Amino acid sequence: RETVALAREHGVAVGAHPGFPDPEGFGRRELQFSPADVEDFVAYQVGVLAAIAASQGVRLQHVKPHGALFNMAVRDGELADAIARAAAAIDRELILFGLPGSEIVAAGRRAGLRTASEGFADRAYRADGTLVPRQQEGAVIRDAATVIPRVIRMARDHMVEAIDGTSVPLAVDTICVHGDTPGAADLAARIRAALRDAGVEVMAVGRRIAAFHAGVPVAHVEAG
Repeated sequence: RETVALAREHGVAVGAHPGFPDPEGFGRRELQFSPADVEDFVAYQVGVLAAIAASQGVRLQHVKPHGALFNMAVRDGELADAIARAAAAIDRELILFGLPGSEIVAAGRRAGLRTASEGFADRAYRADGTLVPRQQEGAVIRDAATVIPRVIRMARDHMVEAIDGTSVPLAVDTICVHGDTPGAADLAARIRAALRDAGVEVMAVGRRIAAFHAGVPVAHVEAG
């Protein structure tokens, strides 16, 4: 409730970040649930936040699966469909976030939701456009001097350098900075300033999608 109130005060859009019911593993362990169970716990988590937001006069803007659920649903269409159905059941105006070209984005479109393709400021990519697993060395990028030019390239050129040095096409609508990356708040502020200096306007992703169709270069930065 306090976070939603702060977001409302500062004009920041609010989204839900549902994941596996796994607080011990911070939602980053791959667990096996049926699509029906995934649909239930995603609907529950999104619905709870939607109710809290409504009590503050705020409507949720988006849904982004968290951690292992996100990475599994990138490649598993049944899990992705379960997430999309749950989001649509709560509010058909929600925007579903997913990796570009992923099953999540496809599932959102099948469910009649708007979708947003997401890039990761502080995570390394493989040559196929998926994220390097966190267990692998170099998966999390902590150096702001490396992160910031990567983000500008994502937003302006729709490209990212993979961990093997290859350039990977990556058309993104939104940029994630993980909240548990050391110095995340300062990093997000520096990214925003750097994007502005590069001529990229930062705005809520709902406005960004509308602006995209008008040909305006913009980016959405969100904390995950």
